[in-house]
Amino acid sequence: MQNSTNQKPVISIRHLNHYFGQGQLRKQVLFDINLEINRGEIVLMTGPSGSGKTTLLTLVSGLRSAQSGRLKILGQELCGATTNQLVQARRNNGYIFQAHNLHRSLTALQNVQMGLEVHNNLSRKVMRDRAASMLEQVGLGDRLNYYPENLSGGQKQRVAIARALVSHPAIVLADEPTAALDSKSGRDVVNLMQQLTKEQKITILLVTHDNRILDIADRIVHIEDGKLKTTITP
Repeated sequence: MQNSTNQKPVISIRHLNHYFGQGQLRKQVLFDINLEINRGEIVLMTGPSGSGKTTLLTLVSGLRSAQSGRLKILGQELCGATTNQLVQARRNNGYIFQAHNLHRSLTALQNVQMGLEVHNNLSRKVMRDRAASMLEQVGLGDRLNYYPENLSGGQKQRVAIARALVSHPAIVLADEPTAALDSKSGRDVVNLMQQLTKEQKITILLVTHDNRILDIADRIVHIEDGKLKTTITP
């Protein structure tokens, strides 16, 4: 997908470097990363374990502060951003974790409502209605009051997707969302993500080792040893 002259990228990364540790223990983990992602694009990020994929994802999400280079998300510079600026940036994101990260003591409905907690201008009824509607969209309208222990792996990940999308974020960041699923559940989950994000014009950056889902991508970027090696258009 090409960037048109009148469209600014949702994610713009320029000469991004990142380090862990201090002093003699300081180690560079990302090297001169350059990447632009446009609205509505689905970009998959592949690479071996330890290559820097999750680190880059946490920087884009605002979960970690960028140290060197340029990292603009929806036009906001996150390199050197304050804690408050990072919090504000995170409100534009939905995050899907590998292990779904559902709260065991909350129902599916309550877990999805948590995706709206940062929007403190919404009433409890509006939050409940939106969460219920989102669970309907992911095929779990009959599981609103089920606890995670009573849901299958694929159903738990659907709840996680609903939680990530319920606030209609501009960007969804997903870290190995199919890793713990069998092939059918994994395919169902990514098909659902593809459908919902295209409908809502959401941008997806998804980290994966799963070669079975590469076909959903508009582009595939490959990271190795902290360096962006190749960009592939399927």
